Amino acid sequence: MENCLCNITTASPEETIAAGERLALRLRPGSVVALRGGLGVGKTYFTKGIARGLGVREEVTSPTYTIIAEYQGNLPFYHIDAYRLEGDEDFSSLGAEELLYGSGVSVIEWSERIPQSIPKDALIVEITLQEQNQRLITLRNMPQ
Repeated sequence: MENCLCNITTASPEETIAAGERLALRLRPGSVVALRGGLGVGKTYFTKGIARGLGVREEVTSPTYTIIAEYQGNLPFYHIDAYRLEGDEDFSSLGAEELLYGSGVSVIEWSERIPQSIPKDALIVEITLQEQNQRLITLRNMPQ
């Protein structure tokens, strides 16, 4: 059974970024945030907030075509987009698993595409579109 940590509702991209910034304060070296949600729900805005909260000064964009973007803030920050991957084997062939067990923070968009690669202690963040363009952000632990 999944352990729900909290629900956050945001009403703008700025609020979604701010929610990511608040989460960043709780992340430590080796933290993995597995993002889930459809196209356009705000995964990249949330990731921008995490990066900002970790002291990344560069502009964070979706790495859909590069798959992995690396930034330096207070500690290494890895933004991984699994949308174009065919599964866990593709992820492994990139050597990306090494990032997940390193000294940085990893955020994985479309994490549901690589379920076996997500560490058991990852934080799962599901973002869904609600009425009036609001987003519901649900944070929970990985199911055991």
